[in-house]
Amino acid sequence: MKTASVYPDNSLETAPKKRILIVEDQFIEAHDLQLILEKANYDVTGIARSVEQALEQIETEKPDLVFLDIMLRGTGNGIDLAHILKEEHIAFIFVSANSSKKILDQAKTTEPYGFIVKPFREQDVLTTLEIAFYRKQYSLESQLKQQILLQNEINEIINSKIKWEEALLLLGKKIQTFIPFDYFEVGFANTTHYDNLGIMRKNRDDYQIISVDKLSKIADVSIKELNETYIKSKIDLEPIIYSEENLINNFQKAPIKSLIAHNFGIKSYLVFPVMIASIQRFYFTFYSRNFNMYSDENLKLLTSLENSLVQFVTKLYSGEIIKLVENSAPAHIQKNTKSEKAILNCEGIIGNSTHMMTVFNYIRKVAPSDTSVLVLGESGTGKEKIAQNIHALSPRKDQPLVIINCGAIPENLAESLLFGHEKGAFTGALDKRIGKFELADYGTIFLDEIGEMPLELQVKLLRVLQEREIERIGGKSPIKVDVRIIAATNKNLEEEVAAGRFRMDLYYRLHVFPIIVPPLRKRKDDIPILAEHFINLYSERMNRKAPTLSENALQTILNYNWPGNIRELEHVIQRALLLTDGNTIKDIELSMSSKMHPEQTSESFSIKTILENERDYILYILKKCNGKISGAGGAAEILDIHPSTLNSKIKKLEIKREIS
Repeated sequence: MKTASVYPDNSLETAPKKRILIVEDQFIEAHDLQLILEKANYDVTGIARSVEQALEQIETEKPDLVFLDIMLRGTGNGIDLAHILKEEHIAFIFVSANSSKKILDQAKTTEPYGFIVKPFREQDVLTTLEIAFYRKQYSLESQLKQQILLQNEINEIINSKIKWEEALLLLGKKIQTFIPFDYFEVGFANTTHYDNLGIMRKNRDDYQIISVDKLSKIADVSIKELNETYIKSKIDLEPIIYSEENLINNFQKAPIKSLIAHNFGIKSYLVFPVMIASIQRFYFTFYSRNFNMYSDENLKLLTSLENSLVQFVTKLYSGEIIKLVENSAPAHIQKNTKSEKAILNCEGIIGNSTHMMTVFNYIRKVAPSDTSVLVLGESGTGKEKIAQNIHALSPRKDQPLVIINCGAIPENLAESLLFGHEKGAFTGALDKRIGKFELADYGTIFLDEIGEMPLELQVKLLRVLQEREIERIGGKSPIKVDVRIIAATNKNLEEEVAAGRFRMDLYYRLHVFPIIVPPLRKRKDDIPILAEHFINLYSERMNRKAPTLSENALQTILNYNWPGNIRELEHVIQRALLLTDGNTIKDIELSMSSKMHPEQTSESFSIKTILENERDYILYILKKCNGKISGAGGAAEILDIHPSTLNSKIKKLEIKREIS
């Protein structure tokens, strides 16, 4: 008998069996877990008692997910193994009897897909497992983190001023985590001879440069034969993946690929060309000894990194051919920069600070998909504007955007408002009513203040997310709906889940792609342009010439913490305009706002981005070192990074002015 899936649309009946490894040193717990999983039709690949045993089994069995105890036999514990699993992009769930704060804090740094406390129930295991697989499959947040991490690492290599072969080896090691390869080949396309460079991966951390001479010896062909083979090979003009049938067919058109495949046991490969200064193609080719290793997701990742890869080649390639194109490279890069800024403009959202650039990037990334989005931020930060822009940039833009404030819905009318009712369904139901979800069919529904939604309604919303259907009150059959859901809240939903006020399964369904909107006090660089925008807006409405903001007034609004965020700033500027008769706003009156928002001793909304946390930590170390960067006792030594890398981070994170 199979246990029913928590999410019916993820049926275990139709999908291939998921492979699970159990890493647990207690026999009884491991055996109980195995029985639960096998009863639910999962394939348990084995039980490991230590980190060493687990790594051996992971290498041979390739599990989809690992159940992981924290305390294990031998050297190393579950948290050590979790860091390795994270690097390998293998999902894992902690199973532990130790729930102390210290252990939990250590475990959270590994970003697990779930956490189960012993003794566990069967339903706890299966629910957590379903949520983990859902998050692994649909989490765009994970993809973005990979992209940002890899982009930062490529930029560090570019700025390190090392030689081409050394830089290439380093690139290979960094990119291997995201796009696995057994052989990695790079080089310009040319018509006269083969001049590519290769990297062979011998084992986990051992990489070897394969020059043309070395490839000639491995393949047992002369340089002349190698050149002839290359010259008569077809060159791909666009990114492409070869595997199985098209791989074999392409060997006839590109015999140089056949030669490489034969000598390195290749069964699939990915070709990714980039244009250098718009006049010459440079190729990155990834080869694997496994069938169907590469996917469209790999191509998407490489496409997102294209500018960084172009800069990598332009700045680090030591061949004579690059000198021809270096003069035109800056114009090419500048062109891309301008187009990127144009894309990032979002209607109704004003700001050019680093924080807002991140938000704009996230909007642009998630808009084309149907992924659920959770917008997090304090009141007044503009969460509804974020939702409107996601909808406007999506394929659903010509369909309705239905906005609902969950905190303003009377409980007795909530179900009828969201899902509708039939005539006569209850006393007072004189006519049939179409609910908000039905009105939003093929469009987007924005659930503002989702944290205020009653638990009973959360259950029904979860069903809509799982089964994509609603049922009117008094209706005889469910109605299919195609709706993209964007939710927003100013609450900490993790705390709401812990307090039992918000369903954990609904939280994970919504938390696929979170966007954190920064409060105004963290983006003070945007205050002057926001103030100017509101001055122009309300001056036009009042049919008067827009006054300028005096230096004193500007300093006043820059020094204030804005607990009411953009909404408060808008009201303050509107009031200042009403009190100003001349062409200059000389003073800004904040007394009313200050009384309404007494100074807070701690921030109510403490979620920070990865870059914010990195900035805070570097700033803390620099202050401890009195601003010293290099040398003994300097910040670079403590942080264990090169001084030039630290200087780049300081510039990028805009730290300089706070330590000077």
